[in-house]
Parts: sequence; structure tokens; C-alpha cells
Amino acid sequence: MWRDVDHDPRDAEIERPDAGRHAGLERDASDRQSRDPRDGCARELDLPRGPERERVSLQARAYELSGTEVRTLATVGAFRVVPEADLRDPKEMRSRDLRHLRDLDLVQTVPHVVGKTRTTLMTLTAMGRAVLEDARRTPDREVAQTFYAGIAKPRELAHDAHLYRAYAKAAERLVASGARLRRVVLEEELKREYQRFLQASNRRRRDSDGRPDRTADEIAEWARSHQLPLDGDSVQFPDVRIEYDERDGRRAIEDLEVTTPHYRGAHAAAKGRAGFTCYRAIGARLGGESGSSRSGGRGFDPRVAEELVE
Repeated sequence: MWRDVDHDPRDAEIERPDAGRHAGLERDASDRQSRDPRDGCARELDLPRGPERERVSLQARAYELSGTEVRTLATVGAFRVVPEADLRDPKEMRSRDLRHLRDLDLVQTVPHVVGKTRTTLMTLTAMGRAVLEDARRTPDREVAQTFYAGIAKPRELAHDAHLYRAYAKAAERLVASGARLRRVVLEEELKREYQRFLQASNRRRRDSDGRPDRTADEIAEWARSHQLPLDGDSVQFPDVRIEYDERDGRRAIEDLEVTTPHYRGAHAAAKGRAGFTCYRAIGARLGGESGSSRSGGRGFDPRVAEELVE
């Protein structure tokens, strides 16, 4: 299932000049950058933050990267796949910057058809992920941003291609309200943690048949502790979770779901009851549905979900 890298990129040593080299390491610079939705993915990276390219060395190779290119790398890694067109910010990101990342073999592109629209999806290479992994400023892997490389589920690309766009729309709203973005958590990461919980006792038993032995009460408690809803005895997982700090410093989350015409029956009903902020994927376009965010008590404005994300 996991096709990120064949080795642990943390084994590599990244070459960094004097402490404080990157302007983004200073608090005021970090706060300024936090208004960019992409910066939440790059918040804990000791990599260039400014407009000029700086030298970064890894495994005897040197890369020249600007702050814009670093934020793009982190965003692509956080979402696994992002349409190349969504990364072209006319105010900052240029096509030649994306070509530069490809030329460095830090990203790769995959042609795909979303709806009836031909598009190009971008994903990290193993080396691109290694650069990000090696640049972490925090040793706490449990709360750090997870980065992915390569395509994991080809059949779900049409759906997954919409995730970054939904996040960007929600993130812009949160930042405008004074929130400070911390990290993005994908569904697969939440499900992986859930499976570890279910199989905890089996890992210690040689005679285990692999079947989880958690009780309904234990599952309900796990769901509550992770702020995930239950539908009957099933835990509901969002496509994307945004973790952020409120203006007053309180930690909060907003869970996002991208629905497609294939959401039908019990599955669609369960997602509708989950309370996620839902966006509607129709072909290559992303619309919205009303929903309620479970973000520290603040209600969700259904008018936001009706906006069309171009």
C-alpha cells in the first residue's frame, strides 16, 4: 500500500549554513507567510522562505530552491497529488518554477483526465520527499506534517485531484478569520492510526488470527478522542482534516469531504450525517454542499459551501 520510498529519508543529512539563515525561521516572517494556505504545510521546515533561491544540499546533491518552490513541494507532498494548474499562482508561482522542480527531479507529473478535462497531476519523487523529511525542525513525528510521494490509488485520482482545491478554499476562510494553520491530515493517515488501535493487542500475540478484538465502547472512545463521528458502529473519516489555532490560541479542526456522483446509498447518507464541510465534485469542477464544521464550536456558514471553486 505504501509506495513512498524504499529507505528512510531521515537517514540522510541535509546541509544547512548558520542558524537563522532562512527568514522564515523568524516568528514575524512565519506569521506573514501563514496567510498563504500552502504555508501551513511548510510551517516546520528549515528551508528557504524568501523570494530568492538558496542552496540546499542532500545526499551529495545540491538544489537551488526559493520559498515559493518550497511551499509548492510541501503542498504537493501533503496532498500526495495536486493538479499542476492549481499550483500556478499568477502573483507568485510561474510555470518555469514548476519546470525547475521537475528538472531537479523533486516532482514528477502524471497526465490524467478529470471529468472530460485533460489535466496534469503533480506528485513528489522519493528525493523530493527526502528533502522535506530531512528539513523538519521538530523531532515530534506524531504532530508533524506527513509527506507522501508517488501515486498510491490510481482509481481514486479523479477524486483526490479535488482535495487541495477544497482545502485552499477552506483555508482562505480560516486565515481570514485570524486562524493560524498548523498541518493537513489525510484520510489515509487517520485510518492508519485507527488500524493501529484496532490491532494493538494482536501485535503482541503469536496465536492471533488478525481479527480486531476492540469493544464497541472502546471504539466509541477512540472516535471521541480523535473528534471523529460514529455512524452506528462505524467511524467516519473525512478526506482532509485541517488542524489550526484559533485567533485566541485555541486548537481546532475542520474536516472536509469531497463528494462525487458515485456517493450513493448508505455511504452517501453516512457522509451527510458526519458533519463534515462538504464540497461537490462535478467533473473537473468543485462546488459545495451545506454542512457543519466541528471546529471548536464555531458553526459553518452554508453559503461558503455553495461557492464554486474555479
